[in-house]
Amino acid sequence: MTATPRLELEGFSGPLDLLLALARDHAIDLSRLSLLKFADQLGVALERDVPLSQKAEWVVMAAWLLQLRSRLLLPLADPGRLAAHAEAGELRDRLRQLQHVQALAAWLDARPQLGREIFARGRPEFWGATLSAEPELDVIEFQWAAMALFDDDLPAADTATRYRPHWLDLHSLPQARLRIMRVLQGSPEGTSLGQLLPGRAEGAEAETETGLRRRSAWTSTFVASLELAKQGAVSLEQEAGFSAIHVTAASACSQTV
Repeated sequence: MTATPRLELEGFSGPLDLLLALARDHAIDLSRLSLLKFADQLGVALERDVPLSQKAEWVVMAAWLLQLRSRLLLPLADPGRLAAHAEAGELRDRLRQLQHVQALAAWLDARPQLGREIFARGRPEFWGATLSAEPELDVIEFQWAAMALFDDDLPAADTATRYRPHWLDLHSLPQARLRIMRVLQGSPEGTSLGQLLPGRAEGAEAETETGLRRRSAWTSTFVASLELAKQGAVSLEQEAGFSAIHVTAASACSQTV
């Protein structure tokens, strides 16, 4: 049996299942049981992080106990006692049905379910039939097709030149790496990234290049400087956002330090 909540009531201290067993055996005075304290402590127990099935068992036990306790609320000579007994019997039957439904739900949940343990297939098996994955082939048509390959009247094979995209004369990363290191060898104090562009590095004006070739010059120079900084060959500094990037050789930085 799963663990039940522990109750601290007047005249009893222990788990709920023990209290219910003592009440059924008439081994405890239920008249001293405080229904308010019982309900409060049971409510606190139901707020725990436990499975829902376990909480359902606690509620069933509590209902049985309250049904036994409710019998003491009616006097012996009260004519409504018979009706109370009938209602108690009806409640008992409903609780038993609830237990049966819970057992049935647990049994159904334990069975293999479609899509979880059992998976459907597109078509059933044909017992006694041989299923072959080989395609059907007309032998005569195949022979005629094979003989047609040796026919001399076949058109010439297409030997046209394959499509090749237009070559774009852009600046590459290896060239940018060599250019940066060559310029920094002659500038120990370093220089800005704009001075490392292809045109300015050779003493010309980089603004003469426009369009895609100019963008490739900036891109290759910037990416090459990042790779060199990652390898520890150069040092990059920028005083503020969108300001010029200053590139210094790593050997010049170490000598300065």
